[in-house]
Amino acid sequence: MNFIKQYIVKAVYRILHSDIYKKHKRSKLKEWADGNFKAFGKHSRLPETFWIKNPQYMTIGENFSSLFNLRLEAWDQFQGTSFQPEIHIGNNVSFNSDVHIGAIDKIIIGNNVLMASRIYISDHYHGNISAEDLEMVPAKRPLSSKGPVIIEDNVWIGEGVCILPGVTIGENSIIGANSVVNKSFPKNSVIAGIPAKLIKTLDNLQNTTE
Repeated sequence: MNFIKQYIVKAVYRILHSDIYKKHKRSKLKEWADGNFKAFGKHSRLPETFWIKNPQYMTIGENFSSLFNLRLEAWDQFQGTSFQPEIHIGNNVSFNSDVHIGAIDKIIIGNNVLMASRIYISDHYHGNISAEDLEMVPAKRPLSSKGPVIIEDNVWIGEGVCILPGVTIGENSIIGANSVVNKSFPKNSVIAGIPAKLIKTLDNLQNTTE
């Protein structure tokens, strides 16, 4: 009996880890994405584990890839308030694991953006510092936004970064690990810290090496 059980377990394991099964699963995920997202580009792939809320408000470009535990949220209703969310991810974007993006307004991620793992990007807050909101249970406080989040082309975002509402990150910038970004930075910026500060400008760095 134990022999039969072990044989079945091994057979199921081989099936689940076979190239044919993986190809079939990827095909089903692509079929679901094509039918549910506002747009889902060619050669883009979702991870095996993800949580996506309201994909009809999301556009994903070509050649997108993500490792496990991707979380994308577009909130069009919360506590009786309506929103018009938008999440746009460009071409050739790569996420590591545990990336969480939440929008009630607009989040735009440009082309060729690389993200490490454990990254949080949001355009909204739970409530504010008014006495009325502070008297409410945090989970019941209304959502509010200070503006869109825009990450321009060719940005590299390090491990554990948090990007807050109203922030624009200029093209070709680098964000150091575990930074909390609460203000905008121009292109070619290297930033890090809590809160994030400008460490150097890549234009200046290039000039000093000539």
